[in-house]
Formats: sequence, structure tokens, C-alpha cells
Amino acid sequence: MRIGEVLRAGRVAAGLSLDTMAQRAHFSKPHLSNVETGKRLASPEVIAAYAHVLGVPEESLTRPLPDPLRRAHEWLVSDSPQTIERLSGRRVGAGLAADVETRVIDLRHLDDHVGGEDLAPVVAKELDDTAQLVRGASFTDPVGRRLLTSVGELSQLAGWVASDAGLYDQAARHYLSGVSAANEAGDHPLAANLFSSLSYQMANVGRPADALLLARSAMKGADGATPTTRALLLERVAWSAAKARDAGTAIRVLDQVDDVYENRSSGDADPEWVYWLNRDEISTMRARVMVELGKPSEAEPLLVGVLSRYPAESYREQSLYWSWLAEAYAKAGELDQGRAALGKAADYAARVNSSRTADRLTVVMGLLTP
Repeated sequence: MRIGEVLRAGRVAAGLSLDTMAQRAHFSKPHLSNVETGKRLASPEVIAAYAHVLGVPEESLTRPLPDPLRRAHEWLVSDSPQTIERLSGRRVGAGLAADVETRVIDLRHLDDHVGGEDLAPVVAKELDDTAQLVRGASFTDPVGRRLLTSVGELSQLAGWVASDAGLYDQAARHYLSGVSAANEAGDHPLAANLFSSLSYQMANVGRPADALLLARSAMKGADGATPTTRALLLERVAWSAAKARDAGTAIRVLDQVDDVYENRSSGDADPEWVYWLNRDEISTMRARVMVELGKPSEAEPLLVGVLSRYPAESYREQSLYWSWLAEAYAKAGELDQGRAALGKAADYAARVNSSRTADRLTVVMGLLTP
């Protein structure tokens, strides 16, 4: 990541507009804009000013950042602790279960920066190692439930990244096998998330009516789900309904998402896999549904607001969300703005290996081409 992108990411993460940063750093807004976009070099004075405003050490803005793709490749070629422990023949304890849980979280967050085409084999290997451990090792019932939950979570992640890589049949197999592990672990919200993830894929690849039925079933089976988890499951109902051209259901369920999400509290025992769901993501889904239903004027302000705050290093989501904005402009007849937004989407798509982003660019380009 270039220094300008690091500076912008730090500013956005702190919730500061470029105007505010310019005022506090005592540099002009155009100058800082050029620095953040790489059109001008970041001088030591600018770096020092950002560090002062953000309240961070200067070296945190200038030292090389870990390369997520390199981390993924290193993960792929190294032996997992699951494999080492299984081959040793020892009884598996809570310590290894905790290590596996941490690795699942690390992989899930790596998905924020690495496309499915690069991450799919990494997650598949981790899933296979963990599943073999469950089949071949000995452990107590509590440890077994934790390991089965990890298998279910890895199955959901494996399905998600396989779908991002365009491997839809493989993704469906991961989702369905994960349901078995989640049910054996007694984790009904996780099983619901797996079914719901499959419904999302089905809606996107041409089976929206079946997707809507599955998304509703997942919602009904999510016993014990927290408000944030329920909001996520409801989002997928709304999306499937929009793809099935059931506008009334889609809009009604979106309103339910807002209501349910407002009922969350700091004491909720949210699963880690809903860490990414926030108000911006909910606004993005509403915007996408509005685009799908032919209401682009309602989508455009939502997407513009989200994109002004979204992390620059989340290349896949940046590309996808810019593509939705481009589609909104296209459907509103604003073709020049649509092409500009699609150019942004293409710039981000070039930085990540994701079939999903490539497919989106093709679809939206067709809308913008006379």
C-alpha cells in the first residue's frame, strides 16, 4: 500500500473528512488530496501532521505493511497446528481448540483483503486439516463442540471464498457440509448462516425463487440468534426477494433489518463472524436492493455516503460498491457519471483476484454501452 493510501485509510478510520484534516494539519485540501491519491509525494511535514492529528507515531504511517497475499501463500505451504497435533497422536485439549478458533478469525479477516481466487485453496486446506482432526483425534465433549463449530465456520468461509472465485458447486458443497457440523455442535445460528450464505449465492446465479425460500427457512431456524445475526439473515431474505422481483417483501424486510439492528446491545454475545455488519453495510444492502428494484435515485445517496467512508484497502468491496453506484447511474440515465464510477470499480478490481468483481464489471459495462 502506498503512503498516500495509508494516510487516507488512517484519516477515514478516525472519521475525519478531508476538509477537517486540512484544517487541523494546516495544509490545503487540494494538496492533501493529491498526496492521498499519489499525485504528490508525502513530505515528512505532511506525514508528521497526519501523525499528530491522528495521535499515532509517525513510524506507524511509514513502515511497510504486511502483504495479505504473501500471508495467504505462507499459510498454504505451512503445516497447521491441527496437522501437527493429529500426527503426534496426543489427546486434543482446549488449548488447541483455542488456537484453531484464532486461526479461523485470522482467515476470516484475511478475506477482507485477499480475493477468493487466491484465498479459496488456503481456506480449503485449513478446513480439511480441521475436519481430519475431528475425525481422527480424541477429545472431551466440550472440546469436540468447539472444534465442530470451527469446522462449521470454516465451511462457511470456504463456501464464501469459493463463490467469490466463481466455484459455485464447490461453494454449495462447503455450505451444506458445514450445516452438518454446526448442527452437531448445537450451533443453530451458525447453521442458519450457512443456509443463508447458500441462498445468497443462489440468488446471484439465477435461482432467486429457491433462494428466497431457503433464506426464509434459515431465518426461522436461527434459534438463539442475536439481533445483529438476525439482521444479517434478514438482509439475505431482502436480497433474494429483490432478485425474485418481490418488491413488497424486499422493502418490508429491509425495514425489519433496521428495526432488529437497533435492538442490539453491548451485552449481546455476537458470533465473531458478524463483525463486519454495521450501519454502512446495511445502507449498502438497501441501496443494492433499490437498484435491483429499479429505484436508482434512492440508491445513489446511500452509496455515495458509504463510499466516502469505506476503507480504501478493501479492494473487492470498493470495486463491488462502485459497480452498484455505476449501475444506479446507468439506470437513472446518467451515463457519464456511470462510466466514471465504473472506472473506479475497475481500478479496485485490478488489485484483487475475484471473479465476483469481474462479473459485476461485465454486467454494468453492458448497461453503459450503447
